[in-house]
Amino acid sequence: MTETRSRQIVIAGAGIAGLTAALAFADRGFPVRLFEQARQLEAAGAGLQLSPNATRILRRLGVLDRLLPNAVRPQAVVLKDAGSLRELARVPLGEAAERRWGAPYLVAHRADLQAALMTAVALRPDIEIITGARVTGIAVGPQSVTAAVEIDGKATNAAGGLLVAADGVWSSVRAGLARTAGFAASRFSGEIAWRATVPAEGAAGQTFMQIGATDCVTTFLHAGFHMVAYPVSKGSAFNLAAFNRGERIAEGWSGHADPAILSAAMRGTAATLAKLAALAGPWTAFPIHTVAQRRWTMPEGIALIGDAAHAMTPFAAQGAAMGIEDASTLAALIADFPGDPAQGLAIWENLRRPRVERVLKRGALNRLAWHARGPVAIARNLVLATRPAEKLAADLDWLYGWEQRKVVRR
Repeated sequence: MTETRSRQIVIAGAGIAGLTAALAFADRGFPVRLFEQARQLEAAGAGLQLSPNATRILRRLGVLDRLLPNAVRPQAVVLKDAGSLRELARVPLGEAAERRWGAPYLVAHRADLQAALMTAVALRPDIEIITGARVTGIAVGPQSVTAAVEIDGKATNAAGGLLVAADGVWSSVRAGLARTAGFAASRFSGEIAWRATVPAEGAAGQTFMQIGATDCVTTFLHAGFHMVAYPVSKGSAFNLAAFNRGERIAEGWSGHADPAILSAAMRGTAATLAKLAALAGPWTAFPIHTVAQRRWTMPEGIALIGDAAHAMTPFAAQGAAMGIEDASTLAALIADFPGDPAQGLAIWENLRRPRVERVLKRGALNRLAWHARGPVAIARNLVLATRPAEKLAADLDWLYGWEQRKVVRR
């Protein structure tokens, strides 16, 4: 295989993880071809939280400055009881977060982050994006991998030294590999996410201002559900996301579900919060799917990153961040082991797994705590009331203070 082909990176999926991977590999001198199934790049979902472990990487890749004009730096994460609206705890962010963790904590609309990534990608002549392109098959050789791609009904091949599957929770690359290499399919988690974005000046936005701070991430806790609300788009709108147990709905980024399901889960909440939920409609329902599998890589030159590898529930607010971390660390390890991608892939997976698993455990703990009821909820409130804000922040040092470190080859 020629030197050019051995360094060629083929990426499937132009979401957050895929675009970050393209930039990270190009930044290390690799030519990149990125295939996206959609004909036009459209951001799915609504708002997202970007903690310092992610914004640190975005800053290094030249994306952060492009995002900042449309993002918001919340001053705190505030936990409130959904019934009484009493504040239970507050984790300081804003300047305090940047001093503590070395990078800002941001909230933004997903479309704004994707636009910032796309702008940075467009400036790189070594990155080629092909839309309307579906990966239909994969063939591996001793030192190369070839993706069969269908573009506008025409079949072609894309060969390189590494194929990166960044095509999300319903990854077509992973599905193709599952038939021969034992990769797992996604599973419905039993949770439904309800999302809405409301103008700050509208009735729903004004109602939110009565019960939540406009410059914070506010989470309302209740046994049957929890709701997260924060400003996006320079503060001109609020992203609302509610979560509760529910029956499986159609797979995809959005589906139709009876809003009465959310209303029933919200019984016993404060009247103003119930009013907010009513005014914010129509809500879009998202079935939360997860991916748990024993492998993320193949030594022949295939790596799954982000949701394609380990889609998780959003209860640690780290889905986008883990995809960004995956992309950056993968590019670094492949660059650090030139001519030996199998070793780079093995080291990358061994390094990433413990961290991702710890994030998964944090998300499970948050879900348990936020939906606590009875004596468990009382105990939770007592713990939060007696734990200083400094301690709450320190509990997140391992997560937000993470920095990518170079692996020394021996």
